Amino acid sequence: MAAVKAVNHIGIAVRSIEAQKDYYENVLGAVFEGEELVPDQKVKVGFFRIGDVRLELLEPSEPSSTVAAFIEKRGEGLHHVALEVDDLEARIAQLKASGLRMIDETPRAGSHHLQIAFAHPKSTFGVLTEFCQVVPDES
Repeated sequence: MAAVKAVNHIGIAVRSIEAQKDYYENVLGAVFEGEELVPDQKVKVGFFRIGDVRLELLEPSEPSSTVAAFIEKRGEGLHHVALEVDDLEARIAQLKASGLRMIDETPRAGSHHLQIAFAHPKSTFGVLTEFCQVVPDES
């Protein structure tokens, strides 16, 4: 199996991006890169850059989102780690062949021009792991 290219981002579940923005910008020195609504996942994502890694603050946009359920059960905090790969479809097939349980059997659209697929945390020692591939912006 090919090595993962990089940590693409770290997802952090929050009740309010706005309430935490000052901490990330003025205490940590992260660079705010903007927000994006991801309707399929029922979240608003706030992007902050620290060096080569992006922090994604995930705010539920609807009470029925999985992030809202996560916050209700576990509180705000670390939600997932996203690892960048070259060929997401091939990586999903390799992970399934190795016995990993996937939440996503096929790639789906994520934020920030990514195709994504999550591995189930029961297969990854409790860490919700996202595999992602950058898709060129066609605009």
